[in-house]
Amino acid sequence: MSATLQCDIATPSQQGGKQKYSVHSEPKRRGKCEPSPGASITEAGYGILETRGVFTYKTWKGEKLMRYLALACDYDGTIASAGVVDASTLAALERLRASGRKLILVTGRELDDLCRVFPHITLFDLVVAENGALLYWPTTRAEQVLGERPPEAFITTLQQRGVAPLSCGRVIVATWHPHETTVVEVIRDLGLELQVIFNKDAVMVLPSGVNKATGLRVALDSLGLSPHNVVGVGDAENDHAFLSLCEGAVAVANALSMLQEYADWTTPHDHGAGVSELIDRIVSTDLADLEPCLQRHHILLGMRTDNDAEIFLKPYGVNVLLAGTSGGGKTTLAMGIIERLIEQAYQVCVIDPEGDYAHLEDAIVLGSAARSPDPEEVLQLLEKPQQSVVINLLGTSLEDRPAFFYRLLPRLQELRARTGRPHWIVVDETHHLLPPALEPAALLLPQNIYGLMMLTVQPQHVAKDVLALADVIIVIGEAPHETLRHCSDMLGLLPPALVSQTMEQGHAVLWARHETAPPVQFRTVPPRVERQRHVRKYMEGELGKERSFYFRGPAGKLNLRAQNLMVFIQLAEGVDDATWLHHLHQGDYARWFRDVIKDTDLAEETSEIGKHHARSARESRALVKTAIEKRYTASA
Repeated sequence: MSATLQCDIATPSQQGGKQKYSVHSEPKRRGKCEPSPGASITEAGYGILETRGVFTYKTWKGEKLMRYLALACDYDGTIASAGVVDASTLAALERLRASGRKLILVTGRELDDLCRVFPHITLFDLVVAENGALLYWPTTRAEQVLGERPPEAFITTLQQRGVAPLSCGRVIVATWHPHETTVVEVIRDLGLELQVIFNKDAVMVLPSGVNKATGLRVALDSLGLSPHNVVGVGDAENDHAFLSLCEGAVAVANALSMLQEYADWTTPHDHGAGVSELIDRIVSTDLADLEPCLQRHHILLGMRTDNDAEIFLKPYGVNVLLAGTSGGGKTTLAMGIIERLIEQAYQVCVIDPEGDYAHLEDAIVLGSAARSPDPEEVLQLLEKPQQSVVINLLGTSLEDRPAFFYRLLPRLQELRARTGRPHWIVVDETHHLLPPALEPAALLLPQNIYGLMMLTVQPQHVAKDVLALADVIIVIGEAPHETLRHCSDMLGLLPPALVSQTMEQGHAVLWARHETAPPVQFRTVPPRVERQRHVRKYMEGELGKERSFYFRGPAGKLNLRAQNLMVFIQLAEGVDDATWLHHLHQGDYARWFRDVIKDTDLAEETSEIGKHHARSARESRALVKTAIEKRYTASA
């Protein structure tokens, strides 16, 4: 089987009633995903940019910046065959260490047994033993127990019921098939909160919630690494948990078919030979050719307005310019993207000159109107892999903000070179921080920087070298064609053609400027904070008289005011059938939902309900009520 990877562009597929543009492998099994080196990889041309120079790393001041900073390996059946690691696999592990990356061993074996069969354990920076219940540092021989050992009564009862062989580690209790039935019975009889984990014929008993993933997460935290900068490789069912934690999941050729189906790639060869192939790819290409297989990490931007296809953004290797008129929704869109990055455990650092991100959840805000942020404090927080940071510059004078940014950015890049983080740097008010007067901006922002999101109301007032970094240009607000024209003029390009020169609130235009596809318009996905505010405002808030809905009836004899959705539901249940159907069939409800409530989906669903004139008032009332409650009551 060839090790060359080949991926094709998928046609739009139906998923949950909506189209989703995606890249799939050929054949379609995830474990067989094989993109070809040097291929231009796109996702229907929208938001997923071509992979350029896949056999080189990004560089910062001449040093190679690596995406994958660690390899997490299973032992038995992966690097070892019949319990032994051969010389060629040991040499491959040495090559990985020589590249500056970390090695983490993740095994179900008990530590004493592992040290006995594997004398080269010091090749690994850290060992996650006992299926996630124990950490071990080979160089210092330090240990950290991550769970409580089952009580002696459990072990004694197993022995009394003839379970043999039976071994006990610091935490784990282990035996073999066919004793799993007896093990489960004893756990039940003693009323213990224990779990049984299988590794082919091995039967392992651990505290509830302890597995290879939980152990690996603690190990990565101790190393200052994010799971998004780790590749995992394994062969058996108990490896699924830790592979799902890693950015890249690889199965060796001898792995269980279930694991191969899940993995992003299956090596052509088995055991250590397969791991050696993986290591050679990591060292030579940083697995850049695996990128098309990692769609589960892509970040949702919204849905196309013409066909409802979802549009995604790659979380790695892409720069974004978000431009548009003041009040057009740039910050709201950026907030939603940042929220979804953080939800997927990507680390984000936001440069916030105007205090617009003070309420971003799951991020610590440094600085305020009364206090300038401390760069050292910023870097100290970012040392924690899961911690995102907002740097509020309101307390820094306008003329001092660019200098603060110029001092901080090289430090962030140095942190990236060491840890791969922060994964994204968001720069608001880019026209203030990186203006044309900065030329040549390349001295500050090298052309190979990535994971940069820049926001501006005036792209023509951003340094040309900075604009040139943008792979994806997203335009929002009024006159999108004018904003795109400013971007194109600055870049010396012909402006792309737009279908529409106006946009509704909450819509945006995306131009993947390295792609041949034309710009597309899409509906943005609001951030959680905005959605909660929207729900509270329209479900329970007080809309003005001119924005309220009025039940007047076919003869205009009524004047019942609904100042929010809750009152609307209450009045709808009380008005006579003729009044209800009159407004429904005229499209009055749908119009109010669209124009005042700003909920296009609710408006469209209500409009469809109103088209069925044979429906009774009772039935249509119930359908509209359900449509409202599923969007607003549940969300609140």
